[in-house]
This record gives sequence, C-alpha cells and structure tokens, in this order.
Amino acid sequence: MQQLWSDANISADDIALCPEARNRSSPPNLNRDNIGPYLQPRCVRLLAFPLLLKPPCSLLLLASTVPVTLHRFPSLEPLGVTQYLAKHLHLPLRRDLLQRAIVYEGDNTRQGTASSKTRWEVAGSHRKIIQQKGTGRARAGWRQSPIRVGGGKAFGPHPRDFGTELPRKMYDKAWRTALSWRYRRGELVVCEGGVELPLSEDFWALVESGLLKGNLREAYMRKQAQQLVGAYGWGKEFGRTLFVTSQKRDVLYEALENAGEDGRALVVDDVDVKDLLEDGRVVVEREALDEILARHQSDLEFKMAMGAVGFPKVGDANPGPRIASAG
Repeated sequence: MQQLWSDANISADDIALCPEARNRSSPPNLNRDNIGPYLQPRCVRLLAFPLLLKPPCSLLLLASTVPVTLHRFPSLEPLGVTQYLAKHLHLPLRRDLLQRAIVYEGDNTRQGTASSKTRWEVAGSHRKIIQQKGTGRARAGWRQSPIRVGGGKAFGPHPRDFGTELPRKMYDKAWRTALSWRYRRGELVVCEGGVELPLSEDFWALVESGLLKGNLREAYMRKQAQQLVGAYGWGKEFGRTLFVTSQKRDVLYEALENAGEDGRALVVDDVDVKDLLEDGRVVVEREALDEILARHQSDLEFKMAMGAVGFPKVGDANPGPRIASAG
C-alpha cells in the first residue's frame, strides 16, 4: 500500500484502512468508486482530484479530526460535540513560527510617524551669527545649527515604514498553531449561540428610568463581570480571559472595559496571534472560530483541489467525505 500514496508525498499515518485491507498483499487500484469498503468510518476525510496526482495515486486522504465541545454561555452547559480537522486544532507547538508571527504583527503595527526637523527645516535666517574672527569667541554659523538651542536635529527620527514581511502560509500556520496550543491545554472554550453577558430586567428598568448612570452603572457592570469570571476561575488570579466574538456585544464589552484586570473582549477582526497567547484562556464563539480557520488555511494541501472537491464546512458536526460529481 505504500506505493499507492508515495508519489503524492502522503505518509502511511494519513490513511486509515480497515483490517481486511491492511492484510491484503496486493490490493486493487483504489478510486472513489471502490474506496468505501476499505476506509474506517469517521476516521478520515476523502478528497479526490485525479488530475493533480501522478498515477497510480488518485486520492488524497487527509488527517483525522478532533472533537470540540460546544457550550452555552454563560452557564457553560455542554450542548454537543463537533469535529474539527486535526490540521486546524491539533498542530504541534512551533515556537519559531509563533515568534516570527508576533514580530511580524508588532512591526506592522508600528505607526512610524516620529519626526524631527533638520537644520534646513527650522525656520529663520541663515545669516552667520557673528563674524569669523576678531571677537575672541568660538566660531559660530547659523542659528539652526544642531549645537544651538532651538536648532535642528542632526540624526533625528523621520517617518518610515517599520513593516516586515512573512510568507502567508507561515503566518496562517502560526494562527492555527496558537489555537492548537490552547486546545491541547484545555484553554479554548467554544460557545454556541453568541457570547453575551445577561443582565436582569430590574437593571434595564433602572437604566430606562435614569436612576442608574455614571459611576453607579460602571460599578454595577464591573461587579457583574467580576462575578462571571470569578465563578469559573477566569479572573486575574488565574490569568485574564480573552473573549472573541463575531460581532460586538455591547453589554459584555462595557462590563469588561470596567473590569480590564480580569479580562477583555475583542471582535474577531481585531484579534492577532499575540492576543491568543498572552491571556490565560480564550473563550470564542463558534462563528468566530470558524471565521478564523477559514481565513488562515492557505498552507493546507487540500486547497489545491478546491475547484474539484466539495469541502465540508469548518466545524461540521458530521465530517464525512464529500466528493464532487464527475460532471
């Protein structure tokens, strides 16, 4: 069986066959019509693109999936289990990739707007201050000289671009490596149905009546946020918590702004690799997690066959093989 996938650079560990197929000394040529009996159910994803692989290999079998528990927020009641690709949430730790991604993000975040004036940009006359000889004083030229108070800067900063480059595939893999590190440590909490902080009807009644505003409202929001993170051990004593949402949740964001030492909330568009690593844990909406994985998977092998294969959605609860029809 090794010769079947050796030309496609696929290891034997990537293919899960039933015991009957492993015991055969000369298995038939596999294709999408007869592969079914040889595969263990729910173990692999089957992607076919016969035009891209050298014969006799016509199939690409990717790695297995990993289970992810979906929770209801804020009770964290388990709602079910979904499956994600192991190449999405179970990559080995690569400190070099994470370091390069964080440096890349930091460099491109710098504004580079620091500026100073040279002697040619300082306003004023360029007349010589005193004559060259006969005064007994040191020689002096312009008032804009760098050695004069109020003069120009000799080697001062000027606007520049601090941005660096990083290959797209390396950056995408760093994203999934950071998520995988959180997943293996049990610090990735995926919530279904949105992450929002529920408040009582009495609170909203006081807000509408105008009795709860200013510092009183901020104190109440702060207390609610502290009670939430304290109930699950997510406070500052155990490392802050990062909440990632697909869109802005007004109540949650306001509460965490007043309790910044215990956690923070970010929209998925504002999250970087560094954000996934610097807090104690990550609580993310399923929609936000799917969006992150959909954006950062350019290095995966099955992107090559996207035009020929019907791909399951990220986080599909039933990750069975989906093969496009020949027509």
